Amino acid sequence: MKRISCLLSLLLLLTPLTQAGSGQKTDNLEHVKRNVAKLGVGSKARATITLNNGTKVKGYVYTAGDEEFVIRDRKTDAATTVRYADVKNVDDNRGHRNAMLAVIFVAVGAAVTLAAVFGAIARND
Repeated sequence: MKRISCLLSLLLLLTPLTQAGSGQKTDNLEHVKRNVAKLGVGSKARATITLNNGTKVKGYVYTAGDEEFVIRDRKTDAATTVRYADVKNVDDNRGHRNAMLAVIFVAVGAAVTLAAVFGAIARND
């Protein structure tokens, strides 16, 4: 009985390792397709695409098909056709994360300052 439980535990531990190697390519492909679909199509669908060979392509998604999509440079309007299988990462450039974080930190700082001022006034009264 002890041997069977050890064997089952070992199988449970090794199962994810065997699945990770076999489905990783198709999972990444579906992930890339999902990210490009989420961006949409048009001049507001800005992105930075990192390819498997390390190069980066910046622009907006012009068209998206089943096997590939077209990204156009915003400045030169040059089209680049990219296969989903060649994509390593899709970075969304629609929001300005640093600006948003700065606004949040300023708002929190202002709230803390106001709380300290009102606390000092309430203490003196």
